[in-house]
Amino acid sequence: MPEVRTRFAPSPTGHLHIGGARTALFNYLFARHHGGSFVLRIEDTDRQRSSQEFVDAILDSLEWLGLDYDEGPHFQSQRSDHYAGAVSRLLENGHCYHCFCPPERLESMREQAQKEGRKPFYDRTCRDAGRTPGDGEASVIRFKAPLDGQTMVNDLVRGPVSFDNRELDDLILVRSDGTPTFHLVVVCDDIDMGITHVLRGEDHLSNTPRQLQIFKALGAEPPAYGHLPLIVGTDRARLSKRHGATSVSAYRDMGLLPDALVNYLARLGWSHGDQEVFSRDELVELFDVDGVGKAAAAFDIEKLTWVNGEHMKRVGAESLAPMVRPWLEDSAANADDHLEAAVALIGDRAKTLVQLAERVRPFVVGEIDFDEKAAAKFLAEENLQVLDALSALLEGVGDWSEEGVEGAFRELMERDGLKLGKLAQPVRVALTGGTESPGIFEVCVLLGKETTLARLRAAVGMVREGNLPIRAA
Repeated sequence: MPEVRTRFAPSPTGHLHIGGARTALFNYLFARHHGGSFVLRIEDTDRQRSSQEFVDAILDSLEWLGLDYDEGPHFQSQRSDHYAGAVSRLLENGHCYHCFCPPERLESMREQAQKEGRKPFYDRTCRDAGRTPGDGEASVIRFKAPLDGQTMVNDLVRGPVSFDNRELDDLILVRSDGTPTFHLVVVCDDIDMGITHVLRGEDHLSNTPRQLQIFKALGAEPPAYGHLPLIVGTDRARLSKRHGATSVSAYRDMGLLPDALVNYLARLGWSHGDQEVFSRDELVELFDVDGVGKAAAAFDIEKLTWVNGEHMKRVGAESLAPMVRPWLEDSAANADDHLEAAVALIGDRAKTLVQLAERVRPFVVGEIDFDEKAAAKFLAEENLQVLDALSALLEGVGDWSEEGVEGAFRELMERDGLKLGKLAQPVRVALTGGTESPGIFEVCVLLGKETTLARLRAAVGMVREGNLPIRAA
């Protein structure tokens, strides 16, 4: 079997979206699984809509996802000579022709077809005219599609799919301004780059018979095609912005890990038994097209978040701490000595880096804000004396361990007849600003004796003075 060579060929007309990222991933995994090469090609022939900004954004997203390519990026805008040479060969061997029909005539044909409820179709007026452009005369170059018979696509995912050649138009390969169109450049590039397998969305299936015909006309062996199921929302409608963020960069900004997004994208249309969580090495080892289904794949943000949480559990605190650092404000800049310990204590409670940052923030910032409802409920006047009394007992703790801290709590509880819950929640709010945290003894130990006492006393003083900093809802 020759070397497997796949490609990802995005158009730089926007950010890399979820559908494109999955296409890139499937081609990447297929190539890696078979020990082949993964090629990146930028389809930038749409000069008006393409931009360097989007090229950079796509490259940045691929790098973040860890989809390293073996060749490229190749830019179609730099390959004009290759396309011109292919068109010359097609004209010479009679597979193409110049078409001089004005746009007004083509539009009239289109409108008439719509009125009659049929597919718009060029009537092939110029197909056998044998004309070439005169000086200054404009024309498009059309491909001579077969007039009868069938074109068979042996799809790697869907099996054999037959297309009636009578339904295929004489498509334009070169516009009147001399720029090549999608079908021509894709075929030329796949030939020149030795692409053996193309995995792409099922919306491209109707393009495949046309491209197979161009391969044949150029005397080249086409790649094997596999068309992936569409990605839909949980309502089964095609995925769009109304279902939430669609770009890879948006999910990065939401605090997802790249390995988690890769894992989730791999499961959108591909499966391996009932397994849901995969490492990258496992995906490379297990992925193949025989596991790709035909049914549309539903994108579920809750499931993605769950997968991310599972990956975060697999990543140690030492690695998670620097990942969460960008989501902490500047006031935490000098508290990195607490960050890893806080992540180790709280990490399994968070499903995204943003959530993790929110949970560790009280342990790594100098000053905390207080949740309005929590403060109103637990820092009421009747609890302030309890906090004062606990501060005095904690002051005398010599062994600042969970056991030592618990001893001070127990002493106060026994002395004043308090339940732990009655005491722990006011302390938790005074120390973290909210009502959710690990065990209160763990919280005290993580903060350290000095910070614990300072926050308890500060909270009491601010409540009595009426200047408690409240966190916006």
